Amino acid sequence: MKALIKVNGVTKKFGSFKALDEINMNVKKGSIYGLVGANGAGKTTLINHLTGALKPDKGEIYINGEEVFENKELKQKVLSIADDWYFYGSYSLKEMAAFYENMYKSFSRERYEKLGEKLISDEKTQLRRLSKGMKKQAAFRLVLSCMPEVLILDEPLDGLDPVMRKQILNVIINDVAERQMTVLVSSHNLRELEDICDHVGIIHKGKMIMEKPLYDLKGTVHKYQLAFDGEFPAALEEKTNVLHKSKLGSVYTLIVKGEADDEIKAFSPSVFDKVSLTLEEVFIYELGGLGYEFTDILV
Repeated sequence: MKALIKVNGVTKKFGSFKALDEINMNVKKGSIYGLVGANGAGKTTLINHLTGALKPDKGEIYINGEEVFENKELKQKVLSIADDWYFYGSYSLKEMAAFYENMYKSFSRERYEKLGEKLISDEKTQLRRLSKGMKKQAAFRLVLSCMPEVLILDEPLDGLDPVMRKQILNVIINDVAERQMTVLVSSHNLRELEDICDHVGIIHKGKMIMEKPLYDLKGTVHKYQLAFDGEFPAALEEKTNVLHKSKLGSVYTLIVKGEADDEIKAFSPSVFDKVSLTLEEVFIYELGGLGYEFTDILV
């Protein structure tokens, strides 16, 4: 399937600092794409290019075959919510809804009222007086009422309690299923991305170092829990690509790159258990050799 969002060789400098370094990215229509990276990796800079707030120094960005920068019609279809979502401080939700309705031709009053049953319903209080979580709910209610074709989210769920996080994720997933909305989610929280995304891109120091479907990424590394009647067979490590080995009592845990069922079973383990890895664990073992700063994303 042709990519709906395509980033080709984009570079952006701020003075001598290269925030994006010939980065490439492809997001398919109807996909929920997770963009992950440590703080300072370039995620927000890339998002600001995708929304048309910044112009690349080099390279091209297309959404549905159109260039993004200074494209007013395209911006009607591409909406975003950042962690520091902008609103008029003196406005209430009701007043902001009228503003959005005036700005976006696709704004659905029916959808706005429907979302009020699940998200914030207080339309009279000034938005600046609301908690961070309530402000974030207001942002989702307004932006989703615009019926975007592309939704770009930068650290979207900060400030929300677990129940509301689940509620909003369900609304987004339903929009993807029903309207083929395309979503790009930028986050440093791997567990959050694992709950929603079908594709993942890893950005590090302004470069895209890996871009894969989630099921492919999880299929590259496997965890085995094993026990043997005698000593651990040293030859087993020679026949498999072991990334990590540990022992607790009589049970060994092996992290292996690639499938190794047959190779391991050839040594007749008394215990053989293949365990699914979390996305967090896959990143650690798949990318550990790149010196990736995992401390900022394992939260």
